[in-house]
Amino acid sequence: SPPPQGSLLYLDALGAAFPRALARRGTALLHWSPGCPRAPAGWPLPSLYCTPALAGTLLSRAAALRLQLLFALRQRALHVLEAGLAAELHDALVALHIEWPQLAQELALGRLSPQPGLPEGVRDQLQALLTPDAVRAAELRAECARGFEGIVLRLWPQLEVVVVRTAHGAERLYCDSLRQTDCRGLPFYCPFYQAAGALLGVNLWPVEPAPRFLLCPDWAFCEFLPFPANKEPRTVLLDELWEGREYELIVTAQRGEYRCRTGEVLRVAGFHKRCPMVEPVHRESQMLSVRGESIPEEQFCQTLCRALKMWPGARLIDYVCVESSLLGDSSGPCAPHYEVFMELQGLRDLSEGQRYKLDQCLQEDFPVYKSFRFKGSIGPLRLHLVRPRAFTRLREALGSPLPMPRVLREEQLLRLIQGLVVS
Repeated sequence: SPPPQGSLLYLDALGAAFPRALARRGTALLHWSPGCPRAPAGWPLPSLYCTPALAGTLLSRAAALRLQLLFALRQRALHVLEAGLAAELHDALVALHIEWPQLAQELALGRLSPQPGLPEGVRDQLQALLTPDAVRAAELRAECARGFEGIVLRLWPQLEVVVVRTAHGAERLYCDSLRQTDCRGLPFYCPFYQAAGALLGVNLWPVEPAPRFLLCPDWAFCEFLPFPANKEPRTVLLDELWEGREYELIVTAQRGEYRCRTGEVLRVAGFHKRCPMVEPVHRESQMLSVRGESIPEEQFCQTLCRALKMWPGARLIDYVCVESSLLGDSSGPCAPHYEVFMELQGLRDLSEGQRYKLDQCLQEDFPVYKSFRFKGSIGPLRLHLVRPRAFTRLREALGSPLPMPRVLREEQLLRLIQGLVVS
């Protein structure tokens, strides 16, 4: 569990920036915690949430998020919409887009429909918490019929802020998408920085658009390896950090786990009362590299978004990459290469010329990659389009509420996404 100081600092910062945020039952929680009810804030805080803790403990991620969404819809006077991951909020709102007629009917009748992943005993317990609400159901139907741009603020007009525990790295794609569509007009607040299962820092500045995390010295023992590492790397401690430099994080936080290299690279953004404030930069485990070229996930995403602008009408929903070594014999007799699986909105197919644009942009942005491509040491990138909600199924298959991997390392997950390819 996170140190209690972390929860107190979060609640103090939240209440100071948004005075009504701590109102009783004024927060809806969308967070999958299979088998263990726990809020991202670290405390159950039952008086704060209008969503029952039991709903988040289901073994089915889709069923858990749908139930939490239903209970959130009952409460019109929400002030805070909270999620453990930006992807959880994204997937819950995708379910709203598709299932709003059924959700409205359940609100009107005060009755839960049978659904996959919802055991009958749990359904009976949650059913007892519902009462018919025809007025709220009619409001839901009317707002959804108008479309989904800005739907969150239209459904919850008193909402002040969206709180997302993890909004950096791979989750930034979902935050950016939500800000432009469903959550338009709402600020996002990412309160915590966690790594290796430990809470390490807290964001005390809720209204600032880019999260900065204050590293708290007594929550875990942290060491920092200057990045990129030199030939004889030496770790430094909190009081030896330099503003503007980047470091790989090494943590000792739990029994039996000593000097754990997290693979997280942080940038020191400044200092607050002599404690460093950091910004996550990228995850070493999510670098693409088939010949030592090392393309970070953040830069790859930027290149992908640049290529996307050359495909008129296309909007990126999600993506994941695979290095050809994971494909085995199925990749055929070719040079090592990347394969990218994407879900797009607005385009059903891409021409060969459009597909090549991404490889061309990678060569323009990464000279080492271009050199290997010119020599034939790396083969051309292969791009695949997948069916709608393919990545929702992929996140379900991950089995735990962790940030979305951008580079798949497991054959089981690879086979799943390959089975959802449409073009």
